Amino acid sequence: MKIILASASPRRREICSLIGVEFDVIPSKNEASVDLSLPPEKAIEKIAFKKGKEVFLEHNDKIVLSADTAVYCDDEFFEKPKNVLDAKRMLKKLSGTTHKVITAVSIFSPKKQLTFSDVALVTFLSLSDSEIDAYLAQNEWCDKAGAYAVQGKAAKFVEKIEGDFYTVMGLPCAKTYQALKE
Repeated sequence: MKIILASASPRRREICSLIGVEFDVIPSKNEASVDLSLPPEKAIEKIAFKKGKEVFLEHNDKIVLSADTAVYCDDEFFEKPKNVLDAKRMLKKLSGTTHKVITAVSIFSPKKQLTFSDVALVTFLSLSDSEIDAYLAQNEWCDKAGAYAVQGKAAKFVEKIEGDFYTVMGLPCAKTYQALKE
C-alpha cells in the first residue's frame, strides 16, 4: 500500500518506514491553532483532521495520513517554542513533572475517514538551569512540541514513559499500523 504522508516530519517518515508503509510526502501547509474550547485530545485531533483534509482535497483518490503532536502540562499546550526563551520556559515547567504527549492521527481514503489520538505520560527528572541551558545550546529544541526530542539528546531527562514511545516521537506506531490495515 502506498499513501501520502501529509507531514514533513522526519520522525513520522521513520515510523511509517518501520511499519512497512510506502509513502510520498506532501506536507500540509495548514498551521491551525489549538481550539482551547475542546478537551486536549479533541483539540489535537481537530488540527490533524484539518491538515489531512487539506491534502486529501487535492488527492482524493489516495490514502492520506496526517498527524499532530502536542505536549500538555498544567492545563497548557506546549507546542513548538517561538524562541529560546519560550523553550527554556517550557523545559523549566516540565522539569520534575509528569506531562501528557498527545498525538492525533487522521487517515483519509476514498471510502472513509478516521481520526484518533493516543496519549503517553512522560515523567522528566528535575533539571538544573545549567542542564537546560546546555540542551538549548544544541538547538535540538527547534521545531519540537514541548521543546524536546525524546529520541534525541533529551532522552537523558526522561525518567519514564507510560504508553507508546512512538506517540511521544510523533506517530503512535501500533495504532497507526492497525488503522491503515482497515
